Amino acid sequence: MNRLEIENRTILLALTGSRGYGLETATSDYDYRGVFIATEPYYLGFDLIEQKDRGWDTEPTEKFPFLSQDTCLYELKKFLKLLVDNNPNILELLWFKNYINITEVGEKLRQHRQMFLSKKVKQTYSGYGYAQIKKLESHRRWLLNPPTHQPTAGEFGLVDTPPLTVSQMNGFLEYLYGLVRDRIEFLEPAKELYHLLTADIDFKGILKQYPLPEESLEMTQKLANSSNDFIQLLQKSQQYQRACREYKNYQDWQKNRNPERAEMEAKVGYDCKFAMQAIRLLKTGIEILETQSLIVDRRETGDTEELLDIKKGKYTYDQVMEMAKNLYQKLDEAAENSTLPKQVDAEAVNQLCIELVSQQGF
Repeated sequence: MNRLEIENRTILLALTGSRGYGLETATSDYDYRGVFIATEPYYLGFDLIEQKDRGWDTEPTEKFPFLSQDTCLYELKKFLKLLVDNNPNILELLWFKNYINITEVGEKLRQHRQMFLSKKVKQTYSGYGYAQIKKLESHRRWLLNPPTHQPTAGEFGLVDTPPLTVSQMNGFLEYLYGLVRDRIEFLEPAKELYHLLTADIDFKGILKQYPLPEESLEMTQKLANSSNDFIQLLQKSQQYQRACREYKNYQDWQKNRNPERAEMEAKVGYDCKFAMQAIRLLKTGIEILETQSLIVDRRETGDTEELLDIKKGKYTYDQVMEMAKNLYQKLDEAAENSTLPKQVDAEAVNQLCIELVSQQGF
């Protein structure tokens, strides 16, 4: 589908990001997100489209000429799947009070927004908030102790033996993940752990991202029936790979930093935007669990000034981290006491999808 076809079948379009949250500054970008329903070939044939997030400059139209590189339009089925997962960036699209564009079909979707709230927001909002904090911590580490050189294999004890390749490491770690999953599948005490391992969280990705901790090496060796030399080589190779990735990320960060944001970061010692986003996400997650409602515009909640002060660097790093710690505790309490369902009714969402596509027509 080209841009005009997608725009003509867009059922909902909102101004999001800092301007949608009521947290913009004079230099804030204009971020747009929306939902469209694909044409017949994409429902009845082999063609597949999930979203449009590029090509805005090369495919100009007159309908929504203001769309830019910070725009993403989701096809309905992809959008609904993300809603079922309680994706924070997706959930909020149904809770704006004003839209750039909304059709009758879009309004019907919005009227069903309550069905997409579940206790799963505890995991998604805490996870998204944690991701912002991890980025903040990485940048702070680079500010205080920047990498000085490209890591070498020898620094990780890999002198006589070359490190494992990424594909070799990932192949073994996928095998290890399968062993752990299969080992606990039929153990009653581990039932919850098994459900956790087979949930939507990418535990294989996490396993590949972090080196095996020292205390797990012996157990890993026994479980995989591997030699001690191989497990030691695996751990050292993981540590070397992670150091190389850290160095590359540092170089990319140095090269692509926004000058204004970099100046503020150097002044206060942490990335204020990541901090503000983390606090906003945690606050919103608590509100959903406590009130069964989602407030996008922070001017309605009364914490705009506090969030903007974080963004402007008026809080110290320790103050922000303490604030996040307290919010995580409140999030746990809110989830424990929430009356929201444990998960979204996927069958009801499937039926809604059929109704929306039928109403839109091809």
